[in-house]
Amino acid sequence: MTDTLFRHSEQSLTWGKGELVLDVFLEPTCPFSALAFNKLPALLNAAGPEQLQIKIRLQSQPWHMFSGIIVRYILAASTLNEGQSAVKTVMQSVADHREEFEFIDHCRGPNLHTTPEQLLQRLVSYSGVDVREIFDQTDLQDLVKRQAKYARQNGIHVSPSFMVNGLVQPDISSQDSVEEWMKKLGLAQSNQ
Repeated sequence: MTDTLFRHSEQSLTWGKGELVLDVFLEPTCPFSALAFNKLPALLNAAGPEQLQIKIRLQSQPWHMFSGIIVRYILAASTLNEGQSAVKTVMQSVADHREEFEFIDHCRGPNLHTTPEQLLQRLVSYSGVDVREIFDQTDLQDLVKRQAKYARQNGIHVSPSFMVNGLVQPDISSQDSVEEWMKKLGLAQSNQ
């Protein structure tokens, strides 16, 4: 069952089919990751899906206190038949409602009183994607561990981080424009 979940998840977290592979390591509640995430559709559109392949890598970080729960929820969404769409919807809902999923200064504020169950209910409410049944499957743990292991093996410790064809690219930033990303990736504008 884990292999099936993994295949669905990998397909859902990959956008485009190009030979140039951009791994983007994101922590869903991080403001800089949200900034990068919001630019990815425009980047893929500008480059063209035949020229670029974007792989979303979820980089859970302990100072983002709800990170583990949200990452697990996104990975649960990635196992659905319509996983790619579900992943985008859940990640966008977290980016659009960050204050509902993050602590003030990573340690205080109204979210101190939020339970994991309330957090799951918020994810369902904002995204419309209900994967609480999948979230409860023990096999999902392997997907979470694979994400963490892949990041560690590649020396990734913070988000967002970017890797091109297996090499970490410290000069690519979430604050770059899509045009700057295109130049740094050596991509020409697609004629779509």
